[in-house]
Amino acid sequence: MKFMKLGSRPDTFYSGDSVRTVSSEVSSDLIIEVKGCKYLLHKFPLLSKCLRLQRICCESPEISQHQIIQLPDFPCGIEAFELCAKFCYGITITLSAYNIVAAQCAAEYLQMTEDVEKGNLIYKLEVFFNSCILQGWRDSIVTLQSTKAFPLWSEDLGITSRCIESIASKVLTHPSKVSLSHSHSRRVRDDISCNGAESQRHKSTTKGWWAEDMAELGIDLYWRAMIAIKSGGKIPSNLIGQALQIYASRWLPNISRQVKANQGATSDSDSDSTGEVSSKHRLLLESIVSLLPSDKGDVSCSFLLKLLKAANILNASSSSKMELARRVALQLEEARVSDLLIPSLSYSNDTLYDVDIILTILEEFMLQGQSPPTSPPRSRLGFERRRRSRSAENIDFEFQESRRSSSASHSSKLKVAKIMDGYLQEIARDINLPLSKFIAIAEKIPDFSRLDHDDLYRAIDIYLKAHPDLNKSERKKLCRILDCKKLSVEACMHAAQNEKLPLRVVVQVLFFEQARAAMAGGKVAELPSNIKALLAAHNIDPSRPPGTLSTTTSIRGDDQWSVSGLKSPKSRTSTLRMKLAEDDFDEYDMNPDGLGRSSKFKAFCALPTGPKKLFSKLLSINRSGSEKN
Repeated sequence: MKFMKLGSRPDTFYSGDSVRTVSSEVSSDLIIEVKGCKYLLHKFPLLSKCLRLQRICCESPEISQHQIIQLPDFPCGIEAFELCAKFCYGITITLSAYNIVAAQCAAEYLQMTEDVEKGNLIYKLEVFFNSCILQGWRDSIVTLQSTKAFPLWSEDLGITSRCIESIASKVLTHPSKVSLSHSHSRRVRDDISCNGAESQRHKSTTKGWWAEDMAELGIDLYWRAMIAIKSGGKIPSNLIGQALQIYASRWLPNISRQVKANQGATSDSDSDSTGEVSSKHRLLLESIVSLLPSDKGDVSCSFLLKLLKAANILNASSSSKMELARRVALQLEEARVSDLLIPSLSYSNDTLYDVDIILTILEEFMLQGQSPPTSPPRSRLGFERRRRSRSAENIDFEFQESRRSSSASHSSKLKVAKIMDGYLQEIARDINLPLSKFIAIAEKIPDFSRLDHDDLYRAIDIYLKAHPDLNKSERKKLCRILDCKKLSVEACMHAAQNEKLPLRVVVQVLFFEQARAAMAGGKVAELPSNIKALLAAHNIDPSRPPGTLSTTTSIRGDDQWSVSGLKSPKSRTSTLRMKLAEDDFDEYDMNPDGLGRSSKFKAFCALPTGPKKLFSKLLSINRSGSEKN
């Protein structure tokens, strides 16, 4: 970093009897009090360079050497005043980016201008500021950071604005052409070869060389600098996103831990300090949200969800939350289940997680790509096709791009379905989660997005275990979102002996499992007509069984499906018989032809214990009916 030395005399200032004075053969004839500190000085060197002190002495000629000149509105500290006083005495002073702002403010206050003496302090400071400070990257950062102590004076003197312009111009310039200090640019210089060309391996790091240094700025100055950088239009949006992520990780770490610690504060002073800290963090968060790039993918979905989690904890404005939810919805397929678990701090409910914001994100996501692209009209004449204009070719190209984006939207919904089923498994453990919210999230996913219902069934099973007090109608309502035709063999085996499921679901599971087993075993060449009719009524093709059990979602040990004893046919049937004794079919469960289930219920109770005999009896009935015909 650059520095400048002025003066040649040794430092003769010393402290004594709670005052500061300068060693001299001439007795002191001027007493100045600054910030409670008294200085015993001399009129000649100070008045010859400080116009304000001249005017004070001229306006009060009766001032004697025992009277004190007070400077109550001095903008800086005693160090800055002493630096100006040493300059008047010709004592050596050192100026750098760390003290130049204070020196400029103090010199301006004392009016150390060229009108008083040529080559005065203000002129020398201005030359050093323009020729050295603004030319260096690190010097500009440090100087801008130091303006926070003197915001009004720095704005009036143009120090803040000029530092921001300097920083923005350097960000828009290749780092090889920027003056960087050794201690803060080693990583950049390592990424640049001797001839100034970027190494391919560190190319991406070099492009964002400025982000970590700028993360040291306060949010007000950082916001202004980022606005200046974005207005330049040369920095890619993804680099802006990376810089914001670095800044957020620097200033918003462990928000949840801080809030929990602050919630334990009992005294009024602790609560006031807690509110002040939360207010600062809230302003910081909302400022980051306002700086987010507008294009999809410029910031990661994980980062957006972390911001949303922090916004929820800090009680940020609803507009900031909705903006984050909208951006998350644009790339929801990139989300992780752990990032979606946003804690709920609302006093209106006792749920562990904020399910409402996830519902909002899902609604925003489902609004995308609802209208599939239609085919463009084809030309009827061959020569017209051969003589298409460039605009027609552009239309075809845009159509192909729209088809590609539509396909991407479909694949995104498949991924989101898997993610949301994993999310349901996590929130299902919350004993305070209302059934309506669980069902609302499950129903937001279109049916075609779930290739299988294994993950959904696992979530339902977890919810039933965590909510044992659900009545019969609530359990039926919960299981209506489940499609038994899309369960794998392992899921069917578990569901067949799950005592918490309604009877209707168990019957459907057993029926589809046996139908699939009959086709897979190869013993039956063709299913009987009555079974075909039932399968057709449920829109199932037994020759195409559902996919294997999904392994994309991690499952806790106590939620693993136990299949012990399932190989015994008696286990499934005994479970079913027990459920028949305590449950019955609901009134809405009707056949496609409108007939009730009571007769089938009685017939099912009379079936033999072996599950295989269920279909053998159906086959024998079918054969006897065909022989009579």
